[in-house]
Amino acid sequence: MSPIRFAARQERVKTLRHLLLLALLSAPASGAVAGEAPVDRYAVVEVAPVRTFIYVASVRLMVPRFVRTGDTYASTYAADVFPYSFWDEHGRLEINVSDATLRDFARGLPFSFTGHAIRSDGARRRISGRVIPGDSANGKIEVKIFVSRHLSLSFETTYHLPRASGK
Repeated sequence: MSPIRFAARQERVKTLRHLLLLALLSAPASGAVAGEAPVDRYAVVEVAPVRTFIYVASVRLMVPRFVRTGDTYASTYAADVFPYSFWDEHGRLEINVSDATLRDFARGLPFSFTGHAIRSDGARRRISGRVIPGDSANGKIEVKIFVSRHLSLSFETTYHLPRASGK
């Protein structure tokens, strides 16, 4: 197959995928208004482990699945600080995302979020971030965790929507 034919075929396949995705997203589901994408497919989000660096240390953040209840995604977290393990911490993360924001996201629009982390000792940290869609089940997430008034940790990683991909 010539490169021109191959490129044209790839473009047709890409167009068909977009049309199929559009048809799936616009199909009404229980609780959804006709013409609006259902948000239940976003009930679970997996985030890849990520590492960032501060001064003379690195921080590895591990978050298992986020599960959505109401407008809140919640998960536990563990942060390992190398080589200063006495700074390691674990706790719970909560971020707020409305149904309307998720419907915009289903149309391919990025969104910003806010939330908080609650350390195991009860201390709270403010969180802000941005989610940038890639395809129907994967994309990029940028998170900033405010450790103190003058120090924040920035993480850039990926997310996966298991219900959107069928996995």
